[in-house]
Amino acid sequence: MRFVTFLNQQQQAVAGVVIEADKVLDLSHAFYQPYLQNTPAEVMSFLREGIDLWASRIASWPIHSPALHDLKGLQLFAPVPTPGKIIGAAYNYRDALAERNTPAPAEPFIFFRSGHTTIGPDAPILIPPDVNAVGYEGELAVVIGKTAMFVGEQDATRYIAGYVAHNDVSGSGLIKADGGNFVRGKNMPATAPCGPWLATHDEIADPNNLSIELEVDGKLLQSGNTKDLVFKIPQLISYISHRYPLFPGDIIATGTPAGTAASHNPPAWLAPGQVVTVRVAQLGSLRNPISQGSPFLEH
Repeated sequence: MRFVTFLNQQQQAVAGVVIEADKVLDLSHAFYQPYLQNTPAEVMSFLREGIDLWASRIASWPIHSPALHDLKGLQLFAPVPTPGKIIGAAYNYRDALAERNTPAPAEPFIFFRSGHTTIGPDAPILIPPDVNAVGYEGELAVVIGKTAMFVGEQDATRYIAGYVAHNDVSGSGLIKADGGNFVRGKNMPATAPCGPWLATHDEIADPNNLSIELEVDGKLLQSGNTKDLVFKIPQLISYISHRYPLFPGDIIATGTPAGTAASHNPPAWLAPGQVVTVRVAQLGSLRNPISQGSPFLEH
């Protein structure tokens, strides 16, 4: 099942499911209130209570025509609008390491991004006026479905709620200025697009064989496949959960293939006025314009 978060007619951010090819069923509609059993029509609520359980229930509900909307006409947010945290895996694609002539790390190289940096499809990626060398990174991201601590690799897939396309926009200039520290460069506001939907884990037969593409203004700059991951998803979940607890709604960004901005000649740094689009097989198209500014400077 594919879950979205969108703005309903009451101007509330609510959950829906994509049915057929281009229709969204509004789960906040009054018709479905008895079916929800006092659970809010929010993706985060479904994650906390078990998204598999809710997907099974929703699949059995009747389709109420007044609750159907055209997907293209909706304002979408990130499926999980404010995850508790995003844990990124750097240097995790063989083709990207080969491009940089860099050996693979002995263990996952992880960093943290605040969930408050998350934005949805078509929302502007904001580049602060004093930051340069801002790059893109098309990625497959994993959404955690239940609390995970000290998880073994053999059990890791049980903790996966689903998958989502992600763009890990990075202030590479800040990272360089900070001597390789990722904190500032990975935590600029409005730089973590996710969407358009969260596909539950049963929708993706093989997450280790998904194509990933990224283009800027229609020019293809990244084209890879998750088969090139150095550390596969179960390894990442196990490694992270042995160091930090994972909770429902947390996101693991699994890394990015070759073709990052710094690898092009000249470098393909993002600039205001551009549009960047990430496509991950079976996870849709994630499009975001680039603007200059900061949400903290607009008030």
